[in-house]
Amino acid sequence: MERTYFCCVVQEFLSQVKTVSPGMICFWLLVAGFFIQLFYHFYFFLRVANWKANKKSEDCPPVSLIICARNEDDNLVKNLPLIFSQEYPDFEVVVVNDCSYDNTGDVLEEFAKKQTRLKIVTIKEDEYYQHGKKVAVMMGIKGSKHEVLLFTDADCRPGSDQWLRTMTGNFSEQKEIVLGYGPYERAKGFLNKLIRFDSFMIGLQYLSFALAGAPYMGVGRNLAYRKKLFYKVKGFASHYHIPSGDDDLFVNEASNGKNCGVELSASTFCYSPAKKTFHEWWFQKRRHLETGSRYRFKDKFLLALNVIGQWIFFGGFIAALILQFQWYVVLGIFIFRLLVQMLIFSFAMKRLGERDLVFLAPLMEIILLFFYPVITVSRIFQRNRKWN
Repeated sequence: MERTYFCCVVQEFLSQVKTVSPGMICFWLLVAGFFIQLFYHFYFFLRVANWKANKKSEDCPPVSLIICARNEDDNLVKNLPLIFSQEYPDFEVVVVNDCSYDNTGDVLEEFAKKQTRLKIVTIKEDEYYQHGKKVAVMMGIKGSKHEVLLFTDADCRPGSDQWLRTMTGNFSEQKEIVLGYGPYERAKGFLNKLIRFDSFMIGLQYLSFALAGAPYMGVGRNLAYRKKLFYKVKGFASHYHIPSGDDDLFVNEASNGKNCGVELSASTFCYSPAKKTFHEWWFQKRRHLETGSRYRFKDKFLLALNVIGQWIFFGGFIAALILQFQWYVVLGIFIFRLLVQMLIFSFAMKRLGERDLVFLAPLMEIILLFFYPVITVSRIFQRNRKWN
């Protein structure tokens, strides 16, 4: 009796499965991707769009500003005056001359004659030992004399003379890391817009995750943390063998939901020039992607789920249209998601100074959706490269 009943249930289930059309399956994939996307836009990305500056600490702790430079003579001439002009009572500028063979050393010596704040740390080339940027960062930290450390690159220019004051104003007894934003400068051409949109999406993710209490990375162009935290996690010991990761892997290891602050005032942005050719950008992205596999599991899961949501949303949308499954419903879901994205992106881009990209966002999102899998596969054939 029980066996007969069980068989009837199985038969009924199989008959219902047979009635499920391929179009309906694609439709439910579309719906699943739709809700995943809504979750990320409303729970994470909206935090950047709605960000408001917190009350800053009135304390002005002494700061060591660290810059690693390899063959950066022109950039140092252009950007160091902006660094020295920061309106802040007590700070030093530690520049690590990392095996430069241009005029970087001479440029720094000339600055040192006029700027008492400048401290030069020099690393000589060793033919028997090739090192990455992490060595330069560690030498800069060891050569610094203050507890609060602020990092940027030689090709970066701060958005104002309040950069240092505003960034360090986020430190407190609880906050040991401060994440800033590092946009690329505007230039003509579609590649520049694509690079800036990619940078915006990366910033939107790591900044919104941090605001949600789930920090997972930062960028060395605009990053601050306490020296004691660096030594507490033993610096770069756990990932020293990886050339990249002096910024994102350190933050991934040292941050938690309570010790990480975010600063999004336009006066604190650090602007750097974007790559001018696709070839240069391609190799830059391949180098940066090397660190992602070493993120904490929860961070990799959240980042992967967002991408999976994009793929099944667009895949379900295209397949459902091809199979002619209630096209008006399918199109309505697509348009609703697009409107939500455009609205949130509009405010987030305004906050991050990328408002001119808002109408290109749908196209560039699709381009990057195909670009990243291709570049990930290409890394299989990548050889280790030194930083430059």
